[in-house]
Amino acid sequence: MRPGWRTSNEQLEALVRSHLTPESRVLDLGCGRGGVVELFWRDVKLAAGLDPDEPSLAERRTRGMPVITGRGEDLPFAGDTFDLVVSVWVLEHLRTPERVLGEVQRVLRPGGHFVFLTPNLRNPLLAFNRLGRALPQLQRRLVPRLYGRVEADTFPVQYRANTERTIRALAGRVGMAVSELRVVRDPTYLAFNGLMFRASVISDGLLPASWGIHLLGDLERPKTS
Repeated sequence: MRPGWRTSNEQLEALVRSHLTPESRVLDLGCGRGGVVELFWRDVKLAAGLDPDEPSLAERRTRGMPVITGRGEDLPFAGDTFDLVVSVWVLEHLRTPERVLGEVQRVLRPGGHFVFLTPNLRNPLLAFNRLGRALPQLQRRLVPRLYGRVEADTFPVQYRANTERTIRALAGRVGMAVSELRVVRDPTYLAFNGLMFRASVISDGLLPASWGIHLLGDLERPKTS
């Protein structure tokens, strides 16, 4: 591996923390049982989570952080509420990503950021998830391996906001600027054991850079209209 290389989640955490101050108001959109926001929620002025899946919220790993049942298509918050919205493994499930991004833009304060991590549709491995829709038993086995989720956290995928080009187009249509959008190569994605990790490193190096497994993005609501 290259010196200084970091996993997708490590890069995500660093990007999120780069936007935080003690006065930050943060929304974890699609928070589920917990995620990166639970690492720092006590260090900011406000951190809240939102998810449509009530069983996931009932089993939150972190107690004390306020959470609410709701959907990204109709966020139950006033405009200009948050400095940062974070969304991890959510964009791939959205049926109407433009509507959700429009809601994110609305609840962000001017100059606020939307940071997300999602699979890259250009990566060949996503064919397995497509196959999983036809073979649910295969998907139930793969998802805990690939995402570290329990079976109950397996939700249908849409992949309507999972290429660089699509994300840039969606951002433009809802009035957000692309502050950063990087393709992340992460061979730990298939690191079931040492042999699989080494094989994944080799195969990852043979693929075009634009085919990296994940997309890590940072969209900004402009400070002025």
